[in-house]
Amino acid sequence: MTGPGGAATPRRMDADTLPLATDALTVAAVIQLSVAPVFLLAGVGAILNVMTQRLARVIDRARKIETLLEEGEGPEETRRHRRELAALSRRMTLINGAIGSSAAAALAVCSVVALLFVGDLLGLDLNVLIAILFVATMGLLMTGLTLLLLEISVAMGSVRVRTELLMDRQDRQDRRQGKEA
Repeated sequence: MTGPGGAATPRRMDADTLPLATDALTVAAVIQLSVAPVFLLAGVGAILNVMTQRLARVIDRARKIETLLEEGEGPEETRRHRRELAALSRRMTLINGAIGSSAAAALAVCSVVALLFVGDLLGLDLNVLIAILFVATMGLLMTGLTLLLLEISVAMGSVRVRTELLMDRQDRQDRRQGKEA
């Protein structure tokens, strides 16, 4: 519509067009509210990627140690391999828990986003439920990260570098000759 002199005049809102504009604004507001949880979901996805990679490496190492045990080495190597296998088993348990907890957090974030839209579309007040679910999401994420830290701690505690491997060849030979004498 144009007014005098060809200038655009604002469109008049009547009773029929007002709810449509309000609904569009409400949906836009809900989308804006859901952006933060979606970014959280992306972060949880990245953390899950790190956790699954750690699990894959632990499984690969456990398979290698199992093969070494089956081949049968000396008693010292067998003891060392069994200790390492026990630590790897503990790491697998911890990282599995971390993955499960983090995946549950991701599902909870998805539920928060869905409830934001469902509440708006149906005109329901789901704010308390959404808040509780968000707090639960944080709890699950904290649990997953704590289990990840415990797994890292077990990994660091199980690494034992034998001092003779840190020496050069001559130092090792001298040390062996000292033991034989």
